[in-house]
Amino acid sequence: KEKPYSCEICKKTFVQSGNLRTHFRTHTKEKPYSCQICKKTFSRSGNLKVHLRTHTKEKLYSCEVCKKTFVQSGNLRTHFRTHTKEKPYSCQICKKSFSESGNLKVHLRTHTKEKPYSCEICKKSFSHSGGLQSHLRTHTKEKPYSCEICKKSFSHMEV
Repeated sequence: KEKPYSCEICKKTFVQSGNLRTHFRTHTKEKPYSCQICKKTFSRSGNLKVHLRTHTKEKLYSCEVCKKTFVQSGNLRTHFRTHTKEKPYSCQICKKSFSESGNLKVHLRTHTKEKPYSCEICKKSFSHSGGLQSHLRTHTKEKPYSCEICKKSFSHMEV
């Protein structure tokens, strides 16, 4: 198919002018669609529509194996790999495989020693956002986890 519409910045081409307009927002960072509930903004109306399901708890996608439900079809596809044991993302350094690309990205930091998440209070750095979130509780003294038996609260979840 002919793609007559071209982005003047990155030269990517499109079949329809509307797709070019939407794409252009990746360069301008414009996000004209706003959630009326939480004020989060989006560059595409479809992304807002999917986001709204997080508030309505509407889960249109269901796993045929275990019946677990999901807001987005992509989350169902990723979940299904827990049943198939498929791990399509492999580390080029140590050959370890992952079911999700994000997990590979975090894993690669074990090789690069990259720690992109930094505490604003004490400047300690972490390789993944969860490590920073957990660390922040040492400053806030927040204890969001509690024992169902004795009701004692903890800053970290114990397994």
